[in-house]
Amino acid sequence: MATAVVGGVTLAYDDEGDGPGSPLVLVHGHPFDRSMWAPQLPAAAAGRRVIVPDLRGYGASEVVSGITPLETFARDIAALMDHLDVPEAVVGGLSMGGQIVMEFQRLFPARVTGLVLADTFPGAETEQGRRARDAMADRLLTEGMSGYADEVLDRMITPHNATALTEVAAHVLRMMRGTSPEGAAAALRGRARRRDYAAVLTGVRVPTLIVVGREDVYTPVAEAEAMHAAVRGSRLVVVEGAGHLPNLERPEEFNAALLRFLRACPPVPSRP
Repeated sequence: MATAVVGGVTLAYDDEGDGPGSPLVLVHGHPFDRSMWAPQLPAAAAGRRVIVPDLRGYGASEVVSGITPLETFARDIAALMDHLDVPEAVVGGLSMGGQIVMEFQRLFPARVTGLVLADTFPGAETEQGRRARDAMADRLLTEGMSGYADEVLDRMITPHNATALTEVAAHVLRMMRGTSPEGAAAALRGRARRRDYAAVLTGVRVPTLIVVGREDVYTPVAEAEAMHAAVRGSRLVVVEGAGHLPNLERPEEFNAALLRFLRACPPVPSRP
């Protein structure tokens, strides 16, 4: 693990691998941390540089309270790429991480050589959803993360995987329980106020991989199919036997789809 001060906060990150492939930046979801990508890091780093940050408020990064908009997360990633001298990359994210990636595409399209959008959706929050996220933020600040983590485990991963994949379930619980309530609440409030990314998706002109777990109750397959229809030339992969976290529930299938996609992405030209 390394750290860097970017965007006025200290971010923790992993930076591994090299090779001719386009660098890859992976953005975790809520309420997780960069260890969410542990099954992907060694496989992807075999042919390229892979950068996996903890978002502000999560993991080993600095906790910031209040409201953290998706734009702030996206600008943090751009600043980290600047710090690491990575001008452009394939940028991927899951759930909230996927929405951060869409915001990154909106702000910095010239820095994106490919997109990976996993178990996410582009829509703005509804008024009801906004109230629910604000209420959950209040609850996390009052009660902490443990009760919430126990409640949502079998929606983050499918109930049969929560029982059968004990190490995966323990990892997911550990990430959720270990997240700062202040950081999680700030992200929830920011996400509740996000824009709609439909126009961003229809404007994408880089290779795009869309992945979803067949049994995802948060972002159903229909959402992924709609994004696939919106992004010209995109690839859609539905991972059987997985819920909201197919990269953890079915890492072999997820990695196969990711590596197949990355091999088709153009390498970054060497600098003179």
